[in-house]
Amino acid sequence: MSTGKIGVTSNDLFPIIKKFLYSDHDIFLREIVSNAVDASQKLKTLSSTGEFKGELGELKVRVSLDKEAKTITISDNGIGMTKDEVEKYINQIAFSGAEEFLDKYKDQANAIIGHFGLGFYSSFMISDKVEIVSLSHKEGAEAIRWSCEGNPEYTLETTEKSERGTDIIMHVSEEEKDFLDEAKLEGLLNKYCKFLPIEIIFGKKKDWKDGQQVETEEDNIVNDTNPTWTKKPADLKEEDYDNFYRQLYPMAEKPLFNIHLNVDYPFNLTGVLYFPKINNNIEVQKNKIQLYCNQVFVTDSVEGIVPEFLTLLHGVIDSPDIPLNVSRSYLQSDGNVKKISNHISKKVSDSLHDIFKKDRADFESKWDDLRLFVQYGMLTEEKFFDRAKKFVLLKNTDSKYFTLEEYEELIKTNQTDKDNNIIALYTTNPDEQYTYIEAAKAKGYDVLLLDSQLDNHFINHLEQKENSKKYVRVDSDIVDKLIVKEEAKKADLSDTEVSEMPHVFKAHLTDEKINYTVVFESLGSDNQPLLITQSEFMRRMKEMSAMNPGMNFYGEMPDSYNLVVNTDHELIKKVIETKNSELGSNLSELNQQISNFESEKSQLEELKKDKKEDEVPQEEKDKMNDIINSISEENKKKETILNEFGKNNDLAKQLIDLALLANNMLKGADLAKFVKRSVDMIK
Repeated sequence: MSTGKIGVTSNDLFPIIKKFLYSDHDIFLREIVSNAVDASQKLKTLSSTGEFKGELGELKVRVSLDKEAKTITISDNGIGMTKDEVEKYINQIAFSGAEEFLDKYKDQANAIIGHFGLGFYSSFMISDKVEIVSLSHKEGAEAIRWSCEGNPEYTLETTEKSERGTDIIMHVSEEEKDFLDEAKLEGLLNKYCKFLPIEIIFGKKKDWKDGQQVETEEDNIVNDTNPTWTKKPADLKEEDYDNFYRQLYPMAEKPLFNIHLNVDYPFNLTGVLYFPKINNNIEVQKNKIQLYCNQVFVTDSVEGIVPEFLTLLHGVIDSPDIPLNVSRSYLQSDGNVKKISNHISKKVSDSLHDIFKKDRADFESKWDDLRLFVQYGMLTEEKFFDRAKKFVLLKNTDSKYFTLEEYEELIKTNQTDKDNNIIALYTTNPDEQYTYIEAAKAKGYDVLLLDSQLDNHFINHLEQKENSKKYVRVDSDIVDKLIVKEEAKKADLSDTEVSEMPHVFKAHLTDEKINYTVVFESLGSDNQPLLITQSEFMRRMKEMSAMNPGMNFYGEMPDSYNLVVNTDHELIKKVIETKNSELGSNLSELNQQISNFESEKSQLEELKKDKKEDEVPQEEKDKMNDIINSISEENKKKETILNEFGKNNDLAKQLIDLALLANNMLKGADLAKFVKRSVDMIK
């Protein structure tokens, strides 16, 4: 037996391993099982080259749990190690520069394993003591036992072992005793070792018998050694991909379709990506793609490997060319990562385009579930935008689908405005905006359905790409102003009526959270008497701000609507006539008073026109203040009279409620009052 010290000159090594190397202690199982698989694979390689002439037998890795002894043992029948190999690979960490190694990397834990191969030492994160019992495949080799209690001192001696291979025996510490739970251990094996290329055995299979689970004689193999992504696409059927998806995500709904990745130049990359149904909700879990390195699970956080928009996908990516650091769970900076990301993006876009061309009807049937992926990609990646323009679809209210080019061709004749802009009209809710849609269709316009949460951002992006194309919601203005083809006819109202009538109608609009602007339009006697519209720009900015914290300026602004009064409609004329007949004399008197004060104000302003402020007599200043106050008081009297008239005029109230109702803005007590008033007016 020999004793010695591990080739590191500082006692800080094991605290670093235990506390800093890994973010999760359960990684130890992946590291030790992966080493056992590597030992088996190496023996296969030596056998294939003729360097090992013995019988391979069935290469397997066994994971054994002994609760009484408080040990976890990982056993393989692979290449094994001699005493010299243990000295070299276990005792001499990094083979050289031990003190320099610690000085350089002590504060950079995430750089250690990737450079120095410390995977075996992860066993000490959960162990008070670790033993290695190994018999090399080499002819005449002696079995050895290595033992260490989590410090630089170790023992190395010969021992008895009947079969080739290595046992790693971990004596689990008291603080890590949770790892002695069978269910937890099996869960970790399922997470990290599910697709390793050598069979992993954990105990025996169990059957349900007499009300309880009992062990059978059959080994419990926890992994699939030949998963779908390792096979050639030509050897697979659609049901194979579906079965693999269920294996990955047992509770998930069937995906839309899949893309098989198989690259061998300029880097190695395999995998299968699935497009899941995400039900029009971008706030989904983004850790569904699993990253593997030679079938060893690395992470399900793949933002550095795939473009951001593809983190919405599900599936598997496997590449030995992805640079990994300490725990193999985080990516190092490397040119290959960007190349791989770009290739995956191109492969996805090319595959989508092929599917679109091959079976457009099938592609259209899946578009409503697929569009979030495509829109997200076009918004976040320029190259994907350029490729996806060929197959991104727009859907209209008649459930017909068009490419961007097809839709422009459809509407350009009838929906080009006087400034030569092509205007695409859209709705976000066909039921709530029904009357506006019908008005647009009556003009021969087509209306798109844009009800995805990314649609506002998407059409904004499209408009930035081509300034001559605009997207306008059907309720953002009266139908004649949605696509302006000639100058609008001026409303036939006097200046006095234009100033007075807003007070009549706004008397019924008391919601302080909404700002209404009354505008008068000559829309023809057949159009609605009152319409409520919302500025396309402000509404779109507010809706976009709900998804973008950086746009809080718009989100905090009150909602703004236009109350469009159709001065050609008989009912509007009736309200104006009633106002004139009931308030005519009072308003005339107030208007005359205001006119007189305005005249006096003009005279005073004329007197001080060429004077400096200190040259104006105080008497004139006082008189000007009195006049301004008088004008304000008279205007307040006028507003009060008009507001009172508006509040008591059932027709005005009825017309406003009808406009609110058409916009789904009439609710609660106001809706109940509207119903009662409607019944009373019918009687």
